[in-house]
Amino acid sequence: MFVLAHLSDPHIPPLPEVAFSALIGKRVTGYLNWRLRRGEHHSRAVLDALAADLLRHEPDHIAVTGDLANLSLAPEFLTGRAFLESLGDPKRVSVIPGNHDAYVGGADKLYLDAWRDYLAGDTPAAFPFPYLRRRGPVALIGLSTGVPTPPFFASGRVGSAQMDRFAVMMEELTREQCFRVLMIHHPPAGKRPWLKRLEDGEDFRGVVARLGAELILSGHDHIAAVNEIPGLEKNVPVVQVPSASATYGDPRGGGAYNLYRIGGAPGRWTCEMETRAMTASGGVETAAKRKLL
Repeated sequence: MFVLAHLSDPHIPPLPEVAFSALIGKRVTGYLNWRLRRGEHHSRAVLDALAADLLRHEPDHIAVTGDLANLSLAPEFLTGRAFLESLGDPKRVSVIPGNHDAYVGGADKLYLDAWRDYLAGDTPAAFPFPYLRRRGPVALIGLSTGVPTPPFFASGRVGSAQMDRFAVMMEELTREQCFRVLMIHHPPAGKRPWLKRLEDGEDFRGVVARLGAELILSGHDHIAAVNEIPGLEKNVPVVQVPSASATYGDPRGGGAYNLYRIGGAPGRWTCEMETRAMTASGGVETAAKRKLL
């Protein structure tokens, strides 16, 4: 049995001190949004409680599907690095960027530098994404959909070059018959506003329909959801988790993370999901269990 933990969108609070000169372009609207609305729904105490509970379960690997930052300020990526280190060694923790980690142009250089060990594939590659990590029976494929967008947009894009590399990687993994887990911040299934969509979601779904996958992990919407998209032989579950720092009573769902218990063998894989969520008293308990495969 391989146990994989999944958390997303911690938007690690609090927001660092921001120089007025840094508040240009999209950061202005993001800063005001945090101060006037978003900030009150995120708590470092919630994030720390969930992380501590997660570590007590001693998963074999931890997947973090983006949005550690809020405005892509340089100090936020160092805070993100410290958070990843608190979860464990880079060999057992994998991260991908979200749209808030690529909030402005040039932010990719910051997270690639600060989080490099946590998003590096098993073998050196000319391009950072997609990356591949093999852990036991599981192959983790990390994709980036984080691209700078205009104010009020939160859409994402894989891009044609990354999509081509992704297809080649999936063809090779299909022959290996491993349990393929795709990590992608913007969900390729479910409903959301046009401004928050995965722009090339149809192309992504086409690769999965042609080559298959066993599980897709995402975040972005700050909700708990399980949808499906067509795979090679059967539908593939697409799982979202709420923000890992969301306070109890948040209208989109309080802080939570998932544990996936993966077993079986090629052609007869099994996967059971357990959701661990914050309670009104500040504890963490099992909120749901579900068989995915």
